Amino acid sequence: MTDLVPYLTKLTEEARGGREKRMREMGNAAWRSRLRERFIDLLGCLREGAPEPLEPEPLESVRMEGYTRERVLLRTAAGLKMPVYVLVPDRAASAGPAPAVIAVHGHGYGSREIAGLEPDGSERAGDAGLHKDFAVALVRRGFVVAAPELLGFGDRRLEEDAANGPKASSCFRLAVHLLMLGKTLAGMRVFETLRALDYLQTRPEADASRIGIMGISGGGLVAGFAAAVDERVRASVVSGYASTFEASILSRNHCLDNYIPGLLAESEMPDLLGLIAPRPLFIESGDNDPLFPAPAAKLAYERLSQIYEELGARENLGADFFHGGHEIGTGAAYDWLERMLNG
Repeated sequence: MTDLVPYLTKLTEEARGGREKRMREMGNAAWRSRLRERFIDLLGCLREGAPEPLEPEPLESVRMEGYTRERVLLRTAAGLKMPVYVLVPDRAASAGPAPAVIAVHGHGYGSREIAGLEPDGSERAGDAGLHKDFAVALVRRGFVVAAPELLGFGDRRLEEDAANGPKASSCFRLAVHLLMLGKTLAGMRVFETLRALDYLQTRPEADASRIGIMGISGGGLVAGFAAAVDERVRASVVSGYASTFEASILSRNHCLDNYIPGLLAESEMPDLLGLIAPRPLFIESGDNDPLFPAPAAKLAYERLSQIYEELGARENLGADFFHGGHEIGTGAAYDWLERMLNG
């Protein structure tokens, strides 16, 4: 049917008009405050009452060159436990609390993919892929790093999906089940990532006042949204995700974990990421990224620049538009995190 695309375009334009009207009528400060509350409501998993005790359970501890790699199991909610790799640089143990970063993997085989490991937990033997072992890159910069295993990946998959190889996820079935209950998979992942932040704040090696976050692709969604709703995140890197919904997840078939009912009626992506302001934000985008195209990423950056300018914090926004694809960037984000979390 040739009328479907025009119909969807019309709905999108009507939503845009409604957003702009509310913004004009409410004023910027009131609109931002309302947007954060509405965003939390739409995510559907962030108002669960008093948090469960974390009850960290050590799973392994391995001495590496320059750091120790631990794996702990955290209780995130009633009936749910999440494994987290914790990478502690040697100097953090002797020099006092160090800045920390939550590293959030994207689609693939889970937290092992950013911690220098193969799917079976053995040390990396092949190419590091789009994730580029960025949790290891961060610990080598002196950060204490927590790398949570997102729900639906790695060891946190349904048996039916685990049988289909290490990169098969459980995103679809988990997402539709949660949607039927008024929750979202994105919201659940944000909630659990903030539980990893709770845990980092208990670690003596980590400075609880200097915690950042970095995520790639679907992990960029989680990193950006977690920082938008929780001001404990001091600095954020969103890699391979910052864009507009219209030019990314609405322009092609994407994983169902990207979709949050009613969200576009409230905000486009740059304004959601703009809730991080005036706290520091850095975005990465490859010029050949087919999933979150560079032109839309640059449009998002322009809107974010306006937001940071209005709040008098333009110096807290940065970007790396690099030559590459859907992948971690050139390393500029690590330099930026060092400046923001050490300053």
